[in-house]
Amino acid sequence: MLQDFPMYAYIPARDLARARQFYETKLGLRPKWDYDGGVVYEFAKGTACFLYPTPNAGTSQASQAFWSVRDIDGLIRKLKARGVVFEDYDMPGERSAEGAVTAGDAKAAWFKDSEGNILALVEDLPAPAP
Repeated sequence: MLQDFPMYAYIPARDLARARQFYETKLGLRPKWDYDGGVVYEFAKGTACFLYPTPNAGTSQASQAFWSVRDIDGLIRKLKARGVVFEDYDMPGERSAEGAVTAGDAKAAWFKDSEGNILALVEDLPAPAP
């Protein structure tokens, strides 16, 4: 039923101006529109997120959202060059030179935004040949 509809992420910000600076400068996002005190960013395949002000930002210890990407290591290099700091979690799996962790059929890396929210990059890997 609900899988027939798009799903969007909400990303909390204690300081909306600081968060916008992070998302627009470090991640290179362009706002689609300002809405009800926050800002909407659109992504591929009709997906989007709403960055909104709240004092509860950064309180979750789990990932808020992730981007499904290609060439995760190349993206990590580009984001590091823009000042994004990636997290180094102690978890099983092979680690690439850029710090992405391979576990099962995916390769992932995590970083925190200016508000302390955890975000991720995830690259699906091709299934091994039989």
